[in-house]
Amino acid sequence: MKKILYLTFSFKPDLCAGSFRNSPLLEELARQAEKKNIAIDVFTTLPNRYSTFSQEAQEVEVQGNVKIQRIGIPQHQSGIKDQSFSFKTYYDEVKKRVKHEKYDMVFASSSRLFTAFLGYTIARSRKIPLYLDIRDIFVDTINEVLKNPVIKLGAIPFLKFIEKKTFGYATHINLISAGFKPYFAEYAHATYSYFSNGIDDVFIEENKNAKDLPLKRTKKKIVYAGNIGEGQGLHKVVPQAAKLLGPGHEFHIIGDGGAKKMLVEKIEEEGVDNVILRDPMNRSSLIEEYHQADYLFIHLNDYEAFKKVLPSKIFELAMFNKPLLAGVNGYAREFIQENLPDSVLFFPGNAQELVEKLKKLEESPRPTVDRSAFIDKFNRAAINERMASSILNLLHTKQ
Repeated sequence: MKKILYLTFSFKPDLCAGSFRNSPLLEELARQAEKKNIAIDVFTTLPNRYSTFSQEAQEVEVQGNVKIQRIGIPQHQSGIKDQSFSFKTYYDEVKKRVKHEKYDMVFASSSRLFTAFLGYTIARSRKIPLYLDIRDIFVDTINEVLKNPVIKLGAIPFLKFIEKKTFGYATHINLISAGFKPYFAEYAHATYSYFSNGIDDVFIEENKNAKDLPLKRTKKKIVYAGNIGEGQGLHKVVPQAAKLLGPGHEFHIIGDGGAKKMLVEKIEEEGVDNVILRDPMNRSSLIEEYHQADYLFIHLNDYEAFKKVLPSKIFELAMFNKPLLAGVNGYAREFIQENLPDSVLFFPGNAQELVEKLKKLEESPRPTVDRSAFIDKFNRAAINERMASSILNLLHTKQ
């Protein structure tokens, strides 16, 4: 029996994009692999995405041809330093547990490079194929997020070295965003695919219940749900927009993260009371919040690195037939313009533009929202079916 090692730092029941991507992908991969007498060992972590939200999960779980091992890591606040300690725990523990195991291929889904690097070290030591699923360009991101020039001077060359080793060995690389393509031009030896994020069945079902009508209340409700980090840059736009919009609009920010303190400070500085901060919540509760919203909000900080990304949150929010308020640039902006033309697009951090476009929207007749073509194109189940097939094809072609 052949065996695949599957590495993902995040997995169900954790609440994050990595978990939402890898949990259903594994299910589809396991279904296809079982027919070919292939076993899968999954190494992930116990739920840790938010310090303010925890959910129980089994440390070891066996389901047919799949064995899932969840590793406990230190609690963290999503900062770079504590995330590094958490990943080191994961890295060391995986290396220890797989030391005497035989694998035929390594699959690693990675947004912060080091899961990919872990996959590289294991695959290279065994001289087996490595399939990488790249969800972010970490070196680009860290280059902009790191503010200390001394730390940056040491960190960037080290990360570039890790990146070159990892991508240089990979047999196949899937890029979650086509915006990443130019960055990977130097790694021409690998084969490539572009399986993006997609829409989960639970949200496709919710689309059938979505109401394309404004809710009758005195305050318009704008909902954001997700990480509150430097990458999202909410502190640069939400309090300022809330002040300009006034009491007729209310932001509900659901989540946690390393930049929450900056957001709180900016709310106090602007003196606004129409920004409501709420702790992370499970999917069913979040879905109800989406249904009750007038607008759904997404924002990325104005960093060069983020011009290449395609946030998974777009696929989720699009299912509720509510206007999407999107402060994004680059590839994400092009994607929304092409696939969700009824959205309100504004440049990152530009609260004035957001407010002007929102007021203009509210003064016009509301357009009918039809997401059927979007669902057909980006159904996650269909994407996963093709991606799982490509993983197994690599295993067979490299034997």
